[in-house]
Amino acid sequence: MEPALQKRIIPEKLFYKIGEVSEIAHVESYVLRYWESEFPFLKPRKNKAGQRVYTKNNLELILQIKNLLYNEKYTIAGVKEKFKKDSLKKKMVGIETIENVKKRLKEILKILR
Repeated sequence: MEPALQKRIIPEKLFYKIGEVSEIAHVESYVLRYWESEFPFLKPRKNKAGQRVYTKNNLELILQIKNLLYNEKYTIAGVKEKFKKDSLKKKMVGIETIENVKKRLKEILKILR
């Protein structure tokens, strides 16, 4: 991973315009628009004027995508697959957590009875 990517300072703002995101991520605006079409999880909102409005989460996703494509040499399809797998892992962890909470609540209920 490039050192600049690891230590890149992201200004603390609620929203970022496409030009700001382009500067921070060091990719052209048209690349960001292309990535939006390729990655369904990267969908910035639009303001009343129709301008893209990115959140910090969107910006972090863009930096991850850039790292995977440019530094780790993933293909677009490879990045999609990686995010899909990561999403499934998070869901499984969430399910395990819910099951553990249910189990613990049942134990507490037994104690209370």
